[in-house]
Parts: sequence; C-alpha cells; structure tokens
Amino acid sequence: MKNEDKWRFLLAGVSNMCGATATNPLDVIKIRMQLENELTRQKGLDVLRNRYYEGVIKGGIQIYKDEGIRGLYKGLLPSMMREGLYSGIRLGAYEPIKVLLGAKDKAHTPLWKKICAGAVSGVIGSSIATPTDLVKVRMQACTHGHLTGDKTPRYKSTYSAFAEIIGKEGVKGLYVGVGPTVKRAAILTATQIPSYDHTKHTILNLKWMDEGPQLHVISSMVAGFMAALTTSPVDVVKTRIMNQKYEHHHQKVYTGTFDCLMKIVKTEGFLGLYKGFIPNWMRIGPHTVISFFIFEQLRLFVGMDPV
Repeated sequence: MKNEDKWRFLLAGVSNMCGATATNPLDVIKIRMQLENELTRQKGLDVLRNRYYEGVIKGGIQIYKDEGIRGLYKGLLPSMMREGLYSGIRLGAYEPIKVLLGAKDKAHTPLWKKICAGAVSGVIGSSIATPTDLVKVRMQACTHGHLTGDKTPRYKSTYSAFAEIIGKEGVKGLYVGVGPTVKRAAILTATQIPSYDHTKHTILNLKWMDEGPQLHVISSMVAGFMAALTTSPVDVVKTRIMNQKYEHHHQKVYTGTFDCLMKIVKTEGFLGLYKGFIPNWMRIGPHTVISFFIFEQLRLFVGMDPV
C-alpha cells in the first residue's frame, strides 16, 4: 500500500484517541486514587481504608458530586494530544521496528522480538509526548478541595498549564517525571502490543478462530489485563512525581524514580504501589479493546493488512 507507514501512524493515533475519550473518567478516578493519602504511614490493608475515593464506583460518584460531570472529563484535551503523539508513535512504529529486528513472518515471529519492538517504540513515543502527559496528570489530579474547601483548579486551561509550567519551571519543567514515564511506556508497550499480537496469532495458528472483530476483542482483552498488571507500580510512581508542586523555596518530595518507589513502600507498604489498580485495569482494558478494535477496522477500511 502506498504511504503505508504514514497511514499506520495516523490510524494508530486516531484509534487511541477514541480509546482515551471513552475511558477518561476512569483515568481521572485512577489518578485521584493513586495520589490519595500520599506518604501517609500505613500497614498492610490499611492502604485500602480511610479513603475519600472509596473504589471505582464510589470514587466516580464522589467526583461527580464534588465537581459535576466535567470533573470526570478533566484533562481530556491534553489526554487527546498525548494519545495522538505517544500512542500514534508507539503503535505506529511497532511493526516497522519488528521488521527491522528480522520479523519477516508475522504469524511465527518469536515473542522476544515483539517485546523488544514494543519497548523501543514505547520509549520513543513517551520521550516525545512527556509534556502532554505531565499536563494531563496535573489537570486530572485532585485540588484537595474536600480537605481545604478550596476548589480552585490548579490550571484554568490546557494552554495556561503549559504557559505556567514554562514560566515557573522553564522548558525542562515540562519533562518532570520523564524517567518513570519512559520506564512505564517501555513496560506498557512491551507488554500490551506484543500480548495482543502474540495472542492473536497463536489463536490463528491453532485455528481456534478466524481473523475478525471477535478475535480482535479477545486478544485485546488479554493485552489489557497484562498491561495493567505490569505497569501499575511504575504508573503510581509516575503520577506522584509528575503531580508534585514546584516551588523555589520548597524541596521536592521525590528526587527520582527510585526515591519515590522506596518512600511509597516504606510509608504505605507494598500495596501502595498498586493504589488505583482496579480503575487502572478498568481503564487500560477498555482502552486497549477500543483502540485495537478501531485500529484493525480502520486498517481494513483503507486497505491495509491486519496486525
């Protein structure tokens, strides 16, 4: 197909933007739960108690009560910008990188080549799109209005968020948390896309199902669960680092990925790394299903072969 690579990047971005739009409320709930009781000393299952956002459903209802329906769609614009860049690159570059690694027969490509291709494409995409991810996290994060009574949002708009961050922290401020962001992207993409690819072609090779929407949904459900399971800890770390406020007279709470990881485990226990796991899974799962389903249908529509 003429200009196949360009089409691949475009369709990857569009399909993931659709997934992000549908799952934005779950993303907001996940962010709030990941930040709740930050560095409060907790042991064992205490991490699941004394929460303002008590789970996915109650958390969503609480946000709706406090902020209305718009509260569940905070950060939608930077989320769309992020998906267009980050996911457009990571999903769009996956197949070309896989071919560069010697994957000539996609029906029998070794899993390690798929994992390597996913990790590389994820690193490239997240390195470029970190500023949009940063703004998304900060706009979705809680203002702690339920504690202070102050419900003033941190930023008035996406544009003002970029402007304020650059004004206070410089351009480098847009890359706060790039370390854990890139690590998360490498783990996510090395898990999600290869899981979809390998599950799909394993089922086809075993002749359990034929190519089609049903196969795409089942394969993407497996990929979504695997992605949530492997990325939750580093996702919590990424959220914490990106959300910390920058003030010249205040020392940062976290100096880096390892420092954040150790502080969470020390004060909140190991389960602190899995705060927001359920909404994370509920977000990544449908996001993965929607994104891959639309991606495959768009490829069929423009005349491209399936993944």
